[in-house]
Amino acid sequence: MASAGPHEHSGAGHEPRRPSVARALAYLLLSFPAGIAAFVVLLTLTVAGIATAIVWVGLPILTAAVLVTRGGANLERARTYALLGTYVPPATRPLPDGDLRQRWRTRLTDSATWREYAYLFLLFPLGIVEFVLMVATWSASLGLLALPIYYRFLPGGAWHFPGDDVELRWVTADSVWTALPWSLLGVLFVVLTAALTRSLGAAHGRLVGAMLGPTVTRMRELDAHDGAFPVRA
Repeated sequence: MASAGPHEHSGAGHEPRRPSVARALAYLLLSFPAGIAAFVVLLTLTVAGIATAIVWVGLPILTAAVLVTRGGANLERARTYALLGTYVPPATRPLPDGDLRQRWRTRLTDSATWREYAYLFLLFPLGIVEFVLMVATWSASLGLLALPIYYRFLPGGAWHFPGDDVELRWVTADSVWTALPWSLLGVLFVVLTAALTRSLGAAHGRLVGAMLGPTVTRMRELDAHDGAFPVRA
Protein backbone atom coordinates (compact mmCIF):
# COMPACT_ATOMS: atom_id res chain seq x y z
CA MET A 1 0.00 0.00 0.00
CA ALA A 2 1.34 3.43 -0.82
CA SER A 3 -0.06 6.90 -0.36
CA ALA A 4 0.01 9.60 -2.98
CA GLY A 5 1.80 12.55 -1.48
CA PRO A 6 1.14 16.20 -2.17
CA HIS A 7 3.88 16.31 -4.74
CA GLU A 8 1.95 14.00 -7.07
CA HIS A 9 -0.92 16.49 -7.31
CA SER A 10 1.11 19.68 -7.25
CA GLY A 11 3.41 18.51 -10.00
CA ALA A 12 6.64 18.71 -8.02
CA GLY A 13 9.45 17.03 -9.86
CA HIS A 14 7.92 18.18 -13.14
CA GLU A 15 9.31 21.69 -13.32
CA PRO A 16 8.11 23.54 -16.46
CA ARG A 17 10.76 23.80 -19.12
CA ARG A 18 10.99 26.54 -21.69
CA PRO A 19 9.83 24.81 -24.90
CA SER A 20 12.06 24.67 -27.95
CA VAL A 21 10.99 26.64 -31.00
CA ALA A 22 10.18 23.50 -33.00
CA ARG A 23 8.10 21.93 -30.23
CA ALA A 24 6.27 25.16 -29.47
CA LEU A 25 5.52 25.66 -33.17
CA ALA A 26 4.22 22.09 -33.50
CA TYR A 27 2.07 22.59 -30.41
CA LEU A 28 0.56 25.85 -31.66
CA LEU A 29 -0.15 24.47 -35.13
CA LEU A 30 -1.74 21.32 -33.69
CA SER A 31 -4.06 23.41 -31.52
CA PHE A 32 -6.06 24.24 -34.65
CA PRO A 33 -7.11 20.68 -35.65
CA ALA A 34 -7.45 19.71 -31.98
CA GLY A 35 -9.74 22.69 -31.39
CA ILE A 36 -11.88 21.88 -34.43
CA ALA A 37 -12.27 18.25 -33.37
CA ALA A 38 -13.17 19.14 -29.79
CA PHE A 39 -15.62 21.86 -30.84
CA VAL A 40 -17.45 19.73 -33.42
CA VAL A 41 -17.74 16.62 -31.24
CA LEU A 42 -18.75 18.41 -28.04
CA LEU A 43 -21.16 20.79 -29.73
CA THR A 44 -22.84 17.91 -31.59
CA LEU A 45 -23.18 15.78 -28.45
CA THR A 46 -24.39 18.69 -26.32
CA VAL A 47 -27.01 19.94 -28.76
CA ALA A 48 -28.24 16.44 -29.60
CA GLY A 49 -28.32 15.46 -25.94
CA ILE A 50 -30.26 18.52 -24.80
CA ALA A 51 -32.69 18.30 -27.74
CA THR A 52 -33.56 14.65 -27.00
CA ALA A 53 -33.30 14.70 -23.21
CA ILE A 54 -37.08 14.99 -22.90
CA VAL A 55 -37.48 11.47 -24.33
CA TRP A 56 -34.52 10.11 -22.30
CA VAL A 57 -32.51 9.38 -25.42
CA GLY A 58 -30.43 12.45 -24.70
CA LEU A 59 -29.17 11.20 -21.34
CA PRO A 60 -26.66 8.67 -22.74
CA ILE A 61 -25.64 11.29 -25.31
CA LEU A 62 -24.95 13.84 -22.56
CA THR A 63 -23.13 11.12 -20.65
CA ALA A 64 -20.92 10.62 -23.69
CA ALA A 65 -20.28 14.38 -23.78
CA VAL A 66 -18.96 14.30 -20.20
CA LEU A 67 -16.74 11.30 -20.92
CA VAL A 68 -15.42 12.94 -24.11
CA THR A 69 -14.68 16.06 -22.07
CA ARG A 70 -12.62 14.06 -19.57
CA GLY A 71 -10.81 12.21 -22.34
CA GLY A 72 -10.12 15.38 -24.33
CA ALA A 73 -8.75 17.13 -21.26
CA ASN A 74 -6.41 14.20 -20.57
CA LEU A 75 -5.17 14.33 -24.17
CA GLU A 76 -4.51 18.07 -23.82
CA ARG A 77 -2.52 17.51 -20.64
CA ALA A 78 -0.48 14.82 -22.40
CA ARG A 79 0.06 17.02 -25.48
CA THR A 80 1.13 19.93 -23.31
CA TYR A 81 3.66 17.81 -21.43
CA ALA A 82 5.02 16.07 -24.54
CA LEU A 83 5.59 19.25 -26.58
CA LEU A 84 5.94 22.05 -24.04
CA GLY A 85 7.40 20.15 -21.10
CA THR A 86 4.69 21.57 -18.84
CA TYR A 87 3.22 18.97 -16.50
CA VAL A 88 -0.43 19.60 -15.60
CA PRO A 89 -1.81 17.12 -13.05
CA PRO A 90 -5.46 16.07 -13.23
CA ALA A 91 -7.83 18.28 -11.27
CA THR A 92 -10.91 16.07 -11.09
CA ARG A 93 -12.35 14.98 -7.77
CA PRO A 94 -11.89 11.25 -6.98
CA LEU A 95 -15.04 9.24 -7.59
CA PRO A 96 -16.69 7.66 -4.54
CA ASP A 97 -17.10 3.92 -4.11
CA GLY A 98 -20.90 4.25 -4.05
CA ASP A 99 -23.41 3.42 -6.74
CA LEU A 100 -23.44 4.75 -10.28
CA ARG A 101 -25.72 7.65 -9.40
CA GLN A 102 -23.32 8.93 -6.72
CA ARG A 103 -20.36 8.68 -9.07
CA TRP A 104 -22.13 10.68 -11.77
CA ARG A 105 -23.30 13.25 -9.24
CA THR A 106 -19.66 13.72 -8.28
CA ARG A 107 -18.67 14.21 -11.92
CA LEU A 108 -21.41 16.72 -12.67
CA THR A 109 -20.92 18.78 -9.51
CA ASP A 110 -17.16 18.88 -9.96
CA SER A 111 -16.03 22.34 -11.10
CA ALA A 112 -13.05 20.72 -12.85
CA THR A 113 -15.44 19.01 -15.28
CA TRP A 114 -16.87 22.34 -16.39
CA ARG A 115 -13.47 23.99 -16.59
CA GLU A 116 -12.36 21.18 -18.89
CA TYR A 117 -15.53 21.61 -20.94
CA ALA A 118 -14.96 25.38 -21.26
CA TYR A 119 -11.29 24.90 -22.22
CA LEU A 120 -12.10 22.46 -25.03
CA PHE A 121 -14.54 24.97 -26.52
CA LEU A 122 -12.05 27.81 -26.07
CA LEU A 123 -9.40 25.77 -27.88
CA PHE A 124 -11.27 26.25 -31.17
CA PRO A 125 -10.99 30.08 -31.50
CA LEU A 126 -7.63 30.04 -29.74
CA GLY A 127 -6.32 27.42 -32.18
CA ILE A 128 -7.45 29.51 -35.15
CA VAL A 129 -5.64 32.61 -33.85
CA GLU A 130 -2.46 30.67 -33.07
CA PHE A 131 -2.45 28.86 -36.42
CA VAL A 132 -2.98 32.05 -38.46
CA LEU A 133 -0.39 33.95 -36.45
CA MET A 134 2.24 31.23 -36.80
CA VAL A 135 1.65 30.70 -40.53
CA ALA A 136 1.70 34.43 -41.26
CA THR A 137 4.79 35.31 -39.22
CA TRP A 138 6.89 32.32 -40.25
CA SER A 139 5.92 32.67 -43.92
CA ALA A 140 6.89 36.34 -43.96
CA SER A 141 10.14 35.77 -42.06
CA LEU A 142 11.35 32.81 -44.09
CA GLY A 143 10.17 34.45 -47.32
CA LEU A 144 12.38 37.48 -46.69
CA LEU A 145 15.28 35.32 -45.52
CA ALA A 146 15.30 33.23 -48.71
CA LEU A 147 14.58 36.14 -51.07
CA PRO A 148 18.09 36.17 -52.69
CA ILE A 149 17.50 32.56 -53.74
CA TYR A 150 13.99 32.57 -55.18
CA TYR A 151 13.45 36.12 -56.49
CA ARG A 152 14.62 35.06 -59.97
CA PHE A 153 11.87 32.45 -60.17
CA LEU A 154 9.10 35.00 -59.62
CA PRO A 155 7.16 36.48 -62.58
CA GLY A 156 9.43 38.97 -64.30
CA GLY A 157 12.43 37.71 -62.34
CA ALA A 158 11.86 40.24 -59.58
CA TRP A 159 10.15 40.68 -56.22
CA HIS A 160 7.98 43.72 -55.72
CA PHE A 161 6.55 45.10 -52.50
CA PRO A 162 3.74 45.57 -51.70
CA GLY A 163 2.44 44.30 -55.07
CA ASP A 164 3.18 43.73 -58.75
CA ASP A 165 1.11 46.71 -59.88
CA VAL A 166 3.41 49.40 -61.31
CA GLU A 167 1.93 52.03 -59.01
CA LEU A 168 2.47 49.81 -55.96
CA ARG A 169 6.09 48.88 -56.58
CA TRP A 170 7.58 50.71 -53.65
CA VAL A 171 10.42 48.18 -53.40
CA THR A 172 11.92 46.01 -56.14
CA ALA A 173 14.46 43.23 -55.66
CA ASP A 174 15.76 41.99 -59.01
CA SER A 175 19.29 40.96 -58.07
CA VAL A 176 21.13 39.33 -55.20
CA TRP A 177 22.42 42.69 -54.01
CA THR A 178 19.01 44.35 -53.97
CA ALA A 179 17.50 41.30 -52.25
CA LEU A 180 20.26 40.96 -49.64
CA PRO A 181 19.12 43.81 -47.34
CA TRP A 182 15.66 42.24 -47.19
CA SER A 183 17.22 38.88 -46.44
CA LEU A 184 19.06 40.45 -43.50
CA LEU A 185 15.76 41.88 -42.33
CA GLY A 186 14.39 38.36 -42.63
CA VAL A 187 17.07 37.16 -40.19
CA LEU A 188 15.80 39.67 -37.64
CA PHE A 189 12.22 38.63 -38.30
CA VAL A 190 13.12 34.94 -37.84
CA VAL A 191 14.67 35.71 -34.45
CA LEU A 192 11.63 37.73 -33.38
CA THR A 193 9.22 35.10 -34.69
CA ALA A 194 11.10 32.35 -32.85
CA ALA A 195 10.83 34.34 -29.62
CA LEU A 196 7.13 34.92 -30.27
CA THR A 197 6.59 31.21 -30.90
CA ARG A 198 8.23 30.15 -27.65
CA SER A 199 6.43 32.83 -25.65
CA LEU A 200 3.06 31.99 -27.15
CA GLY A 201 3.59 28.29 -26.53
CA ALA A 202 4.56 28.96 -22.91
CA ALA A 203 1.49 31.19 -22.49
CA HIS A 204 -0.78 28.44 -23.82
CA GLY A 205 0.85 26.02 -21.41
CA ARG A 206 0.03 28.34 -18.52
CA LEU A 207 -3.56 28.53 -19.74
CA VAL A 208 -3.76 24.74 -19.72
CA GLY A 209 -2.41 24.73 -16.17
CA ALA A 210 -4.98 27.30 -15.06
CA MET A 211 -7.99 25.60 -16.68
CA LEU A 212 -7.09 21.90 -16.59
CA GLY A 213 -4.91 21.82 -13.50
CA PRO A 214 -6.00 21.71 -9.84
CA THR A 215 -6.63 24.87 -7.85
CA VAL A 216 -5.00 25.28 -4.44
CA THR A 217 -8.24 24.26 -2.78
CA ARG A 218 -8.55 21.17 -4.98
CA MET A 219 -4.95 20.12 -4.24
CA ARG A 220 -5.74 20.24 -0.53
CA GLU A 221 -8.85 18.13 -1.13
CA LEU A 222 -6.88 15.58 -3.14
CA ASP A 223 -4.11 15.37 -0.55
CA ALA A 224 -6.66 14.94 2.24
CA HIS A 225 -8.41 12.24 0.22
CA ASP A 226 -5.15 10.37 -0.38
CA GLY A 227 -4.29 10.58 3.28
CA ALA A 228 -7.64 9.09 4.24
CA PHE A 229 -7.79 6.50 1.45
CA PRO A 230 -4.36 5.02 0.58
CA VAL A 231 -3.83 4.17 -3.04
CA ARG A 232 -3.02 0.52 -3.78
CA ALA A 233 0.48 0.17 -5.22
